[in-house]
Amino acid sequence: MVYDVIQIVGSLLILAAFVASLLGRLNQSSYRYLIPNAIGSGVLTVTAVISLEWGFILLEGVWALVSVYSIVRKAMGREPTAPH
Repeated sequence: MVYDVIQIVGSLLILAAFVASLLGRLNQSSYRYLIPNAIGSGVLTVTAVISLEWGFILLEGVWALVSVYSIVRKAMGREPTAPH
């Protein structure tokens, strides 16, 4: 039960940021978008490791790493998105 709640909370963090971005309420390079993605995907990565769900580990692990990398770049004064 607790495990399920943790997974749902992690998923909701990612989905809320994503939907807010689609609705134009959050910029995908903002901390308000990146931090929920990093936390949510990190939580889901841990639960996937516990369950040995390899595809989910890959998906959420990469998502977490990219989110954290983008947060670090932003904190260093660099735009987290690729130049066009």
